[in-house]
Amino acid sequence: MLSAKLFNATTIFYMLSTLAFFGYLASRNSKVGLAGSILAWAGFAVQTVATGLRWKESYDMGMGHAPLSNLYESVVFFAWSIVLIFGIIDAKYKYRIIGAFVMPFALLSMAWGQLYLPTDINPLMPALQSNWLLYHVLTCFLGYAAFAVACGVSIMYLIKAKFEEKGNDAAGSVIAHFPPTKILDDLNYKAIMVGFPLLTLGIITGAAWANYAWGTYWSWDPKETWSLIVWFVYAAFLHARFTKGWVGKRAAWLSIIGFAATIFCYLGVNLLLSGLHSYGSLN
Repeated sequence: MLSAKLFNATTIFYMLSTLAFFGYLASRNSKVGLAGSILAWAGFAVQTVATGLRWKESYDMGMGHAPLSNLYESVVFFAWSIVLIFGIIDAKYKYRIIGAFVMPFALLSMAWGQLYLPTDINPLMPALQSNWLLYHVLTCFLGYAAFAVACGVSIMYLIKAKFEEKGNDAAGSVIAHFPPTKILDDLNYKAIMVGFPLLTLGIITGAAWANYAWGTYWSWDPKETWSLIVWFVYAAFLHARFTKGWVGKRAAWLSIIGFAATIFCYLGVNLLLSGLHSYGSLN
């Protein structure tokens, strides 16, 4: 299928973009950084076309559903969402060095999906035959992508802060070309401010979908429980920031912990635990 070839091309674009951003990190050559951004956007465009084609191919096969129904398709969409959120930040703030800490998430997602996951288009199981599928997956994964960007920025913050504390932030060092810690802390906060309401909508639409499919809004399925845990982690982040003034290292670490919980909610629950969301497994 043509979509499969385009997804392979997307993976190559994201790999080249990641390498370019690593090159920019090492060389601080603005042209190399620009190349990283262009390659990321090119991959994003190709992936968008590939997603549309896969959707059309499902209709051609008589199934007719959005390409968001299994683990492979969700991983691919996760990569797309990460590049979208990063691209918006890149276009607005021009801190291209962030790409070296964010694009690897998109690359790893695409590479894992292309190399290790079944790529077949299959009919929807009854529980997935609802428009709530589209609403739920879109909101959840855009939120997950925002958290991935926040995690990458938080890692940058911790590296930058460590070097500043040691007085090693010399003018010619790589770390000196990171955005100021204040900017990184603010970007972490803004990314989570985007991701948190999207996750909230994802949980709400998931509850509505569960009621449609299984006749109950909440059943304490492992996926539902971990979604709630992730929600509480980021709610704690925002609460601590608003009421306790948590910024800097504590905020960065909480952001990283939150993304680790997000990944477990997304992949760990699907692959290691059983429940109503077992359709998201490798099988």
